[in-house]
Amino acid sequence: MNDHANVSRADLRVLDHWIDGASEKPAGGDYLEAVNPTTGLAHLRVASGTADDVARAVAAAQRARDAWRRHVAAERGRLMLALAAAIRANRDRLAEMECADSGKPVAGALAEIEGSAQYFEFYGSLVYLPSGDVLDVAPDQHVFTRREPYGVIGVITPWNLPLNQAARAIAPALAAGNVVVAKPSEITSQTTIEMARLATEVGFPDGVINIVLGTGPEVGEAIVRHDAVRKVAFTGSVGVGRAIGRIAAERIIPLTLELGGKSANIVFEDADLDVAAAEAVKGFTLNAGQVCSAGTRILVQRSIYSEFTEKLRAEVAKITPGDNLGPIITPAQFQRVQGYFKIAQEDGARVLAGGKVAEVKGQEGGFYIEPTIYADVDNAMRIAQEEVFGPVGVAIPFDTEEDAIRIANDSEYGLIGTLWSRDISRALRVADRIEAGQIFVNVWNTMSVQTPFGGHKNSGYGREKGIEAIHHYSHLKTVTVKI
Repeated sequence: MNDHANVSRADLRVLDHWIDGASEKPAGGDYLEAVNPTTGLAHLRVASGTADDVARAVAAAQRARDAWRRHVAAERGRLMLALAAAIRANRDRLAEMECADSGKPVAGALAEIEGSAQYFEFYGSLVYLPSGDVLDVAPDQHVFTRREPYGVIGVITPWNLPLNQAARAIAPALAAGNVVVAKPSEITSQTTIEMARLATEVGFPDGVINIVLGTGPEVGEAIVRHDAVRKVAFTGSVGVGRAIGRIAAERIIPLTLELGGKSANIVFEDADLDVAAAEAVKGFTLNAGQVCSAGTRILVQRSIYSEFTEKLRAEVAKITPGDNLGPIITPAQFQRVQGYFKIAQEDGARVLAGGKVAEVKGQEGGFYIEPTIYADVDNAMRIAQEEVFGPVGVAIPFDTEEDAIRIANDSEYGLIGTLWSRDISRALRVADRIEAGQIFVNVWNTMSVQTPFGGHKNSGYGREKGIEAIHHYSHLKTVTVKI
């Protein structure tokens, strides 16, 4: 966090926890400073929570747990639909918060807020689904299954898509009858707190949604270790995911882990090259590349490689930092992305466009990076293997279909894959063999709240979104009755 002489701490707005339906100050009285990445200046003081704050939040959730579970499903659904409506009604204010925290363009923030509302709308409707099955075991036995909530769910979200990813986990957890203790990133906390406040405003019982602010080591770890937290959903880095996994294994609790990607975007010679180039650039510049499903490895058939890379260069030229490209959200990540420019140069990658810090008039202190594309990249290079998490793509040539599949799967990640071809038979063959949780053909990343989302390999396990997510926030009980 930055401390600037021209910004007095007394002038910064304070953001506190939301526990048991009310704003609560941190038990230790400490605060962190959040920085607006368009200026590099501190703009907010955020509660720096501890295990004591987590304990307060979990206690509130436990008090609310039984009543929320016994709520008639229709009433849970009604409250979730009311929250969706409240998010939409406050979308401009929420977008202003998102933009101040993350610096992203307003259009992107509004789209993410709409998606957040849709999560509560979608799962608020799914509460009417049957919660089990009747099994035909024997004439003298009535056997049925039922899905039951875990109880207290811990939700830990990253800084890149704050409200959207909080809603993605919280909505299905609530629909399944759970209560929640969530920790957003200390860097982008405002909209998650506001969502919880709106939930209380529309009638959610106190303690059903609790938000504890602070760092991962202080708050995130305390959530995962708390005896009353019976499942954790985490989105973030592989390293932190592994650390959470070790704690969860000791406690024998389930996880949903979404840990990032280095997704392959495969362009065959018979593709619509203009559309593929435009979508490929969108694939690694959306949200300034700070998206786990970014299509950062662009695999291009050698027969069209020169033509297609020129089209990529032309599309990149349409992206303007400070206009339709936001900043890198954190100072540390800003430095990390710049480090990859040096790595790419040392490995022999050729800069096709970008490759340096961007200067934005009037926002000279902002964390802006030029949209960057490297050509003549070998898949073994670090720039092709490691998640940069910035607006940086690499163009890798391939020869045959088998070659494309081999390169695409030569990664520790497996979140999404995209391929472009007019040959639907080939598209389906390749889609079947790509090791990823989501595959897109002739379109980039058109996921909706209805489509299950999650990864293979080091991209994690479990699924968010879709009907599938409710199953990850409930466990199955079988009841057998002798008749």
